[in-house]
Amino acid sequence: MKATKSALLVGVGGQGPILTAKVLVNGLMKAGYDVKMSEVHGMSQRGGSVVTYVKYGDQVCSPTVEKGEADYILAFEQLEAARWLPYLKPDGKLIVNIQQIDPMPVVIGAAEYPQGVLDALKASGANITALDALSMAMDADSSKAVNVVLMGVLAQHMDLSRDVWDRALEETVPPKFLEMNKLAFSLGYDYCA
Repeated sequence: MKATKSALLVGVGGQGPILTAKVLVNGLMKAGYDVKMSEVHGMSQRGGSVVTYVKYGDQVCSPTVEKGEADYILAFEQLEAARWLPYLKPDGKLIVNIQQIDPMPVVIGAAEYPQGVLDALKASGANITALDALSMAMDADSSKAVNVVLMGVLAQHMDLSRDVWDRALEETVPPKFLEMNKLAFSLGYDYCA
């Protein structure tokens, strides 16, 4: 029997959390899980918050993830990690890109980006892996591959074979971007915190 688990993918519009969720769902389905997914876009195309809920197990009735339930949170940006941290289980895993993306109040000068977000996340006691996924994506020749680098890091913590992830990428990513995305995934998958 496969226990029901859940993941939240959180970021801002334009960072690719939707593609990442599709790779995740595809891989989980290939491994034989029942999977449910729900997306909340907000003002995603204008840099607004985006969250994708994914639940998987033998039988899943709803993708909803309540506070304190997430086994994994994959955060594409520090502030989004802080916003969604209350949803992480006490023994859950937080994977966070150290990149900072200014929300609209900061962009228009009505607020400042909070200082010490990463330190506060670490001080929370959460099991955290913080990495510079943007630099790693640049090693794969695309700043747009941050999402796939992060997916690779998440995949390390999941009970699926590397072959399943490769097939999920092949079926989800357009062919002209496949090799770059496979490299980005490998960089994340092989990352040692």
